[in-house]
Amino acid sequence: MANNSYSGVKNSTANHHGDFGCSLKDLRSLMELRGAEAIGKIGESYGDVQGLCTRLKTSPVDGLSGQPADIDKRKEVFGQNLIPPKKPKTFLQLVWEALQDVTLIILEVAAIVSLGLSFYRPPDAEREHCGSAAGGVEDDGEAEAGWIEGAAILLSVVCVVLVTAFNDWSKEKQFRGLQSRIEQEQKFAVVRGGQVIQIPVAEIVVGDVAQIKYGDLLPSDGILIQGNDLKIDESSLTGESDHVKKTLERDPMLLSGTHVMEGSGKMLVTAVGENSQTGIIFALLGASEEDDDDEEEKEAKKKEKKEKKEKKKQDGAAENRKKAKAADGAAMEMQPLNSDEVDIDEKRKSNLKEKKEKSVLQGKLTKLAVQIGKAGLVMSAITVIILVVLFVVDTFWVQGLPWHKDCTPIYIQFFVKFFIIGVTVLVVAVPEGLPLAVTISLAYSVKKMMKDNNLVRHLDACETMGNATAICSDKTGTLTMNRMTVVQAYVADKHYRNVPEPQLIPASIMDILVLGISVNSAYTTNIMSPEKEGGLPRQVGNKTECALLGFANDLKRDYQAIRNEIPEEKLYKVYTFNSCRKSMSTVLKNADGSFRMFSKGASEILLKKCSKLLTASGETKVFRPRDREDMVKKVIEPMASEGLRTICLAYRDFPVSEGEPDWDQENDILTSLTCVCVVGIEDPVRPEVPDAIKKCQRAGITVRMVTGDNINTARAIATKCGILQPGDEFLCMEGKEFNRRIRNEKGEIEQERIDKIWPKLRVLARSSPTDKHTLVKGIIDSTVLEQRQVVAVTGDGTNDGPALKKADVGFAMGIAGTDVAKEASDIILTDDNFSSIVKAVMWGRNVYDSISKFLQFQLTVNVVAVIVAFTGACITQDSPLKAVQMLWVNLIMDTFASLALATEPPTESLLLRKPYGRNKPLISRTMMKNILGHGVYQLIIIFTLLFVGEQIFDIDSGRYAPLHSPPSEHYTIIFNTFVLLQLFNEINARKIHGERNVFDGIFNNLIFCSIVFGTFIIQIVIVQWGGKPFSCVGLSIDQWLWCTFLGFSSLLWGQLISSIPTKSLRFLKSAGHGTQRQEIPDEELEDMEEMEEIDHAERELRRGQILWFRGLNRIQTQMDVVSAFQSGSSFQERQLRRQPSTSSQQQHDVTNVSSPTHVAFSTTATDANTASSTVGYSGGECIPQLPVPL
Repeated sequence: MANNSYSGVKNSTANHHGDFGCSLKDLRSLMELRGAEAIGKIGESYGDVQGLCTRLKTSPVDGLSGQPADIDKRKEVFGQNLIPPKKPKTFLQLVWEALQDVTLIILEVAAIVSLGLSFYRPPDAEREHCGSAAGGVEDDGEAEAGWIEGAAILLSVVCVVLVTAFNDWSKEKQFRGLQSRIEQEQKFAVVRGGQVIQIPVAEIVVGDVAQIKYGDLLPSDGILIQGNDLKIDESSLTGESDHVKKTLERDPMLLSGTHVMEGSGKMLVTAVGENSQTGIIFALLGASEEDDDDEEEKEAKKKEKKEKKEKKKQDGAAENRKKAKAADGAAMEMQPLNSDEVDIDEKRKSNLKEKKEKSVLQGKLTKLAVQIGKAGLVMSAITVIILVVLFVVDTFWVQGLPWHKDCTPIYIQFFVKFFIIGVTVLVVAVPEGLPLAVTISLAYSVKKMMKDNNLVRHLDACETMGNATAICSDKTGTLTMNRMTVVQAYVADKHYRNVPEPQLIPASIMDILVLGISVNSAYTTNIMSPEKEGGLPRQVGNKTECALLGFANDLKRDYQAIRNEIPEEKLYKVYTFNSCRKSMSTVLKNADGSFRMFSKGASEILLKKCSKLLTASGETKVFRPRDREDMVKKVIEPMASEGLRTICLAYRDFPVSEGEPDWDQENDILTSLTCVCVVGIEDPVRPEVPDAIKKCQRAGITVRMVTGDNINTARAIATKCGILQPGDEFLCMEGKEFNRRIRNEKGEIEQERIDKIWPKLRVLARSSPTDKHTLVKGIIDSTVLEQRQVVAVTGDGTNDGPALKKADVGFAMGIAGTDVAKEASDIILTDDNFSSIVKAVMWGRNVYDSISKFLQFQLTVNVVAVIVAFTGACITQDSPLKAVQMLWVNLIMDTFASLALATEPPTESLLLRKPYGRNKPLISRTMMKNILGHGVYQLIIIFTLLFVGEQIFDIDSGRYAPLHSPPSEHYTIIFNTFVLLQLFNEINARKIHGERNVFDGIFNNLIFCSIVFGTFIIQIVIVQWGGKPFSCVGLSIDQWLWCTFLGFSSLLWGQLISSIPTKSLRFLKSAGHGTQRQEIPDEELEDMEEMEEIDHAERELRRGQILWFRGLNRIQTQMDVVSAFQSGSSFQERQLRRQPSTSSQQQHDVTNVSSPTHVAFSTTATDANTASSTVGYSGGECIPQLPVPL
């Protein structure tokens, strides 16, 4: 055995390998070899794998000692298992990006021009020649203070930029926190000090002995020490989709980032982090990324015909997506090595096929933002034109003045002032707060959802979940507790309703039974002592195997003693569970040279392969088909109808006289078995599930169970859960029957056939992962119902990947789920519990409602501010709301309001309504009623104050004030009343469904309360001490009380509006519909085929030719950040998308050609994690299906 400890190690960093027998360089060059070449190199340099273990001071049996000094030394010499993430953007870089906003640049330029011109004063003698508007400035001090407005605008811009940059910075920080959380969750089994322990992937070091099993994503490079039927999917590194068989004799090299598709084994870790094959490629990619991007863009430019208009936006979006994806810090899979050979066009096409469509909310918001932006642009342009025309007409025509040279700067100052007013109207009109509200709402929800056991991997998944209309759920572990126990058994010709006493079973049968259970299960599966005294024993590993090991313990036998006697290395041959076999078999070689094989699997499948049965006397008797039918009727069906999963245990002897069989001929090996026992395993329904399913049904969500279990077991569990109600006319069917019904004579799947089944289907039993994918795809593609179905799917196995990817929201199991399933998913359920999905629905609906609340508030402010500025400018030649004041209002309604309204906590009442659906408008008629109602009320108050306010309050009029005139009480009251109206209307905006009590639950949201209160305090400061920069003068207590009363009156007005039934206001239209594919003309669709996805905003823009909108960087950046989160938050998923999607087509072809008699066997026994999708002929031959890129 290798020596695990060492002392007095000299730190010989010169040759970089301490006193280990091989250097980092040696191991790196070794891992670059494959197959026979690698075996030759190992033999030449180290003798064998055992020799390499000795050099690395580790033991293939006991692993490393686990001493901290040893682990640290290995990290120092061979590196850590981390690929360093790309550096995040600094705050200054984010500030610079925020400054790129076109509207802000225009404001900055205008403010600088205004600032420069304000210092110019024509001689007093000339002033009267410049027109009446220029006169009236008696006080020199006031004239000198003309620079303040320009400076104040610049300062406001700085504030807006800093707030935007801070939001982007905190968003990136949150995202990195989420990534590190996902990384910390990922653990791996290694042997240290002779004990198998789970450690975080980052803690794995060179010399560790790792236990690998199907479904694992290999975290480092290594060499196989011992393997059982091990097959690896290396497509992520090589681009080859065939599974590679790994054996000590042929190819023992295991590479990081590859997936274990079948089997199990142990590997010696030889390279980690940046030194692993994944790390090396990642370093290369990082170095050449910029050059590659440039080359790709040039190439793309040559190939695209219509590039000019589309390209700017497309490149911007692509660039932002790259930036957002690069911000990801997860340990990543690499691009295929041969990717430079892949044509760029092909990459684009595969991207187009693989990419999910834009999220519902994004599509609606982008379209709405464009429409509002258009309206704002038109209004601001008209405002500027009217102001300029009125000034020119008044000065040069009405007053009849000539254009004096000395007056030119004053005239320019007027034009700049008009321009600033116009740009300010545009700033107020453009809803930059929309994407901000989405981001804040999603980020807030994601943070809170973690507490509800939902780890969200793709930000927009929680929003999509709010629209879910169907959930296809697994049974085991999701609806049930995944704590399995054997409760019934048929052994020695007798059906025991409870676990039999050991003395009732003959000793000969008992020995075979316990030996079979002990060796014919993964050695990583164990029953551990309870964590708390008096608690239940802990089940580690596959839960079905745990149930059988618990059964052995109940029979007063020690399975661990048998395992110690027959360690894993002594197992002669292992056929691990996969979806072709639906069983697991282990072969032992006896001392006399004969062999004995133990098998376990789904009872109705394994019994067909049994020809004998062990009787009470310990003898075998012939087991005929008639006996099998009797057993199914009398034993298996009664067990299944009670919701039990039935497993058959069998064995077969291969005598010496027949010689060693050909173990590769599985069909010949797995026949003529002797049945030992059939057990009924209970997996109780989680107590909270029936209530959760009832909530889903009440919320308009259909729950379907898709399981690999027997149909009777599935029906019994579905009834206990409440998926099936007595008297319902719903379908329960097996995968085999499902396939028969959905395929035509040629074996092709037809959508019309699926459409006849899925609306009534509630339970799909004995289903394969392919069936699950077919069902999900069929529901999503269906046009039977008016609304397009939004489907959520749960999965835990490797082969659930395609279904999880296809679904609108894929839920992977955090406990039972394989790494492959987790990577294909959008949300990870950290407790594997169905009731957590209901919480996700609640949060999803809350996101949608939060955005609607914000919209209701913002559009009211938009409408009022734009109309006030426009009308005031037209009538009084000046905007009642000054540029700096509007920027403050913009800050309130954009940043603060989005934070206040987007962080409302969800309530149970969200589950009392049906899903909104993909085509439901963002702004309902009720919301439109509120927006228009409050808008009209606010306009009446503001215009009343504007035109008769000076008489009401007995103050001087602020209308027609000349340039640089001091602020007036009149306009200060208008500004103050306007802000307070918005502040109180923010409380109204908390309810969007016409509820009367707008204060309901207001104190549950401290953020909302503090923002409303804080804004009020800042408003007092601005009015009382803002002075010239804010164009304000201090108001008296009376004036403040009147302003506050007018603001408060909007709450009373809100009650009046909610009294008007929406139905009676038929003239109101809803707004913010999502773009439908059928709305897009064919010629535009053709143009868009080369684009990565149909961009609703780009479509609108090209129609309107509004080029300025492309520069609104805040909307663009934040939308694209959300889009990048959606399209995959890890580098690995980018790589996976690059793989051509032809293999999924091949998958269907194989299925069609084979015309299977049973596509769906049971996914019993070890079915929690299935391995590779196959199709079974009636003859028992298995044709593996080509893997679908996950």
